Amino acid sequence: MKTKTFKTLDEQIDILSRKGLVFEDTLNAKSILLRENYFFLSGYRHVFLNPDGKTFIEGTKFRELYAMFSFDRQLRNIIFKNILIVENNLKSILAYVMSKNHGFKENNYLNPHNFVKDSKKTKQINDLIRKMKRQISVNGKQHAATAHYLINYGYIPLWVVVKVLSFGIVGELYTILQYQDQKEIADVFGVDIYSMVEYLPILANYRNLCAHEDICYCNKTQKIIEDTKYHRLLYIPKVNDEYIYGKNDLFALVIILKFILKEDDFTLFINEVSYELDRLSGKLETIKIDKVLHAMGFPNNYKEIVRLD
Repeated sequence: MKTKTFKTLDEQIDILSRKGLVFEDTLNAKSILLRENYFFLSGYRHVFLNPDGKTFIEGTKFRELYAMFSFDRQLRNIIFKNILIVENNLKSILAYVMSKNHGFKENNYLNPHNFVKDSKKTKQINDLIRKMKRQISVNGKQHAATAHYLINYGYIPLWVVVKVLSFGIVGELYTILQYQDQKEIADVFGVDIYSMVEYLPILANYRNLCAHEDICYCNKTQKIIEDTKYHRLLYIPKVNDEYIYGKNDLFALVIILKFILKEDDFTLFINEVSYELDRLSGKLETIKIDKVLHAMGFPNNYKEIVRLD
């Protein structure tokens, strides 16, 4: 079995140099490699590689590789804060609907009878209730609001308890709600129930990816979203009758956010992404920004999605 051995900063630079990467300022490169990690930085090499997948396109500079790394970091920050908006909205709306329709104490929102009447989902309901109880037990005393209710009232109302529930738990919770509850929530977001069920795991996937500083710009999700009007209105090309962008790539997330963010929030989101793409474009020399857009799953006219209804 092959083993990986420790490489000094000089050895790391030597490896990249032998693959064709150009270093204009070795001292600065060493500082970046020390702070940011050779393994993480080299994860952005793919858009700069020759067809052999091993060597860099002639003239590719280390600062271009670092520009891709820095762009992705800013992109994650933009995506993360917008998914947090969706998370907060979902938690607030779900807590309101469930409290109004079923009650707001633990014996209401932890009661299996207040969820969908489907024998196939009984195990899922019971498992999810156990997960909720565990998160409430572990996190309940660590937050001022939840601790306040426990100490003063002996229970935590649903609109407070959602604070300590993960986005993944709340997303799964939506899938086991009764039909009318699901519809009320989906109606606020302006989508149907099927779309909400489809979109929430993708949002949770990107939330976790951003929180853990994983590569974002070229991420592909396991789940594929259904064709939407935005695929058609943006004239996204098809291959074998399948749209080549906006299905399980970053642009699919953009489409999801178009549906469920408020208009002003979405416009700001696209403007911020566009700004970072323009900044990156100015730092690239050996490749065009179109290659990055392709890796992201962004059509060249992606900004037009803002004005589409």
